[in-house]
Amino acid sequence: MEAEDLVSLADLEEGELWEILELAKSLKRDYRAGKGHEVLAGRSLAMVFLKPSLRTRVSFEVGMTQLGGHAVYLGPDDIKLGQRETTEDIALVLSRYVDGIMARVFEHETVRKLARFASVPVLNGLSDLLHPCQALADLLTVYEAKRRLRGVRLAFIGDGNNVAHSLINGAGLSGMDFSIACPSGFEPDEKIVEEAAKKTEVKVFNDPAEAASGADVLYTDVWASMGEEDVAGEKKARFDGFRIDEDLLKEAAEDAIVMHCLPAHYDEEIARSVAHGDQSVIFEQAENRMHAQKALLALLLN
Repeated sequence: MEAEDLVSLADLEEGELWEILELAKSLKRDYRAGKGHEVLAGRSLAMVFLKPSLRTRVSFEVGMTQLGGHAVYLGPDDIKLGQRETTEDIALVLSRYVDGIMARVFEHETVRKLARFASVPVLNGLSDLLHPCQALADLLTVYEAKRRLRGVRLAFIGDGNNVAHSLINGAGLSGMDFSIACPSGFEPDEKIVEEAAKKTEVKVFNDPAEAASGADVLYTDVWASMGEEDVAGEKKARFDGFRIDEDLLKEAAEDAIVMHCLPAHYDEEIARSVAHGDQSVIFEQAENRMHAQKALLALLLN
């Protein structure tokens, strides 16, 4: 793998994406068979968290352990990134201690700065613009369910947020078709859409039924992300109707799968009956965070 960091899926070549996905499939198969791979013995990962998380922390920490390595949790009050000490200095110091840095932050520029100044690989665990590790797990999940990515139609129902942006990047890399339905004013970043549209079909709708029509995958996320508490009420009103429920599921292909990156607000962006229904792969998707990230760590830190 030629890439030195993972700040955005757009930084990868198509061959690198498939290298990650194929290794993730292999590691997952061995994990379920009880077979370990200590390919990162003696290696350490610094996990910088400005935003808390269940899946990101546990999947990275356990993933490093399964690969024979060690993860160090650095919470919001541990280093006060960019406040007590500059992001540049923290990147330089951590590079002397660890073999990689994963950062879950508010502003995307923070991850970019860490990658610019660190001499070890930097992984974007989430920023306000992108969520590439989530998208890697999502692509792995779609690939497992549909046995292909190219030509698969994924419909995202909800906000044009960081998860949507990384899925759009992933669609451009893999040839997956992407549609999104969101209220006017909440469309995804135009530049991200334009770049992916050079490689695959990307459509933006304001009607959920239009986006969902014939889709192989229905995907949603919370309407208001962490840090948007001040606009959560307004968004709830604006996004009413942008929900994956039994009626919307009927608009999709008969064998469509349902995805959500969690945590879910049931009966807001998704009906509980759909999230826990027969067509849901949401919890497989959550498990795949660990396997996709293990593959990424094995390739970048080794």
